[in-house]
Amino acid sequence: MKRLILMRHAKSDWTTGGADHQRPLNKRGRKSAKALGDWLRAQGHVPDHGLCSTATRTRETLDLLGFDVPVTYEDRLYHAGPVAMTKSLSEAEGACVVMVGHNPGISGFAHELLTRPYHHPRFEDYPTGATLVAEFDIADWSELRPGTGEAMGFVIPRELLEESEA
Repeated sequence: MKRLILMRHAKSDWTTGGADHQRPLNKRGRKSAKALGDWLRAQGHVPDHGLCSTATRTRETLDLLGFDVPVTYEDRLYHAGPVAMTKSLSEAEGACVVMVGHNPGISGFAHELLTRPYHHPRFEDYPTGATLVAEFDIADWSELRPGTGEAMGFVIPRELLEESEA
């Protein structure tokens, strides 16, 4: 069995100006990324390898999750679609991989991978920080095929932050 944690980067800071690739997270995004890491640990979803776009906001999101795992940073994951994501994942090592990327590709990939869409009001639009955990009955990531993943969970940061404030 292989497990994928498919995450859209947390909320970025649009006030900094500059190139899109260098845009950092904002305060809410940093708080969300930490909350997502806590949620993943609480659910028992601890990655042993990371795949990440080279954009600043994806790198920060992954770092703030708080997992000490080997990470492969790939330019091809910057605004990648499902084909590039599949290629990156096919080369991954580890039983549980966290992949951090961008929309619309990350949403398209999530929809393509599952046997059926996850029942959550925000699964369709996959907002910033949205995180899907899916499991695949494969021995190697190179065996990954569309429509074969079983969703084990899906969360958005707003749900986690509301819980912590309650």
